[in-house]
Amino acid sequence: MSADEGGAADGAAPRGGSDPWKVAFVALLVVALVCVVTWVLLGSRLLVVRDVAVTGLDRMSPQEVVSAVDVATGTPLVRVDLDRSRARAESLPLVEEATVRRGWPATLEVEVVERQPVLAVPVGEEYRLVDGDGVRIEDSKTRPGTHPVVRVTGEVEGNEAVRAAADIVEAAPDSLIAQIQLIDATDPGAITIALGNGSTVEWGTPEGTADKSDVLRVLLREHPPEEGRVYDVGTPDLAIVR
Repeated sequence: MSADEGGAADGAAPRGGSDPWKVAFVALLVVALVCVVTWVLLGSRLLVVRDVAVTGLDRMSPQEVVSAVDVATGTPLVRVDLDRSRARAESLPLVEEATVRRGWPATLEVEVVERQPVLAVPVGEEYRLVDGDGVRIEDSKTRPGTHPVVRVTGEVEGNEAVRAAADIVEAAPDSLIAQIQLIDATDPGAITIALGNGSTVEWGTPEGTADKSDVLRVLLREHPPEEGRVYDVGTPDLAIVR
């Protein structure tokens, strides 16, 4: 090897090496970017809650939900506990389900599913409209034509018999619901349904609601309701008409 070649070799930068100044610069740049992002999310006034938007309401006012969620204006969106806010919204009696989302850059979005009346429970001379859990939705001075009347014993809210009656109504066709005058669930193991034309459905236990509804639909078509007729669907596979 010549002297010139040796000198060139000695003076060349080693291959595969890295410039420590470049590495330090990149590291500082990454740290700076992390600091800026953290400040924007947590410390600045750019991405904070300025509005709580509530959707899905019919019976309730937006302010009721906003007050329940209880997220102060100016709270950084990233710091909002979505699960806690959802639980607070669902603590309201008329809220069946709630979804809470961050609506960047400055909105907390709350989507509400309100409880809907399914049954009417006689209370004195009036009627209490309740959902499937027996939760009171509203009161009516007259018998409602769109919600079947249910008779149960004990407390209405959380009553298993109310849940069973609601399952029947929710699975039944509209044509049947219109005929139901009373669901007698005072004995949850022997539920009966009185139809407006004087016929009766012996429903039995709450189990098998879907199968019983399908069988009853067929029986009503083949044996139209009439005074005194009884449809026994307590055992769907052995349903009878008498």
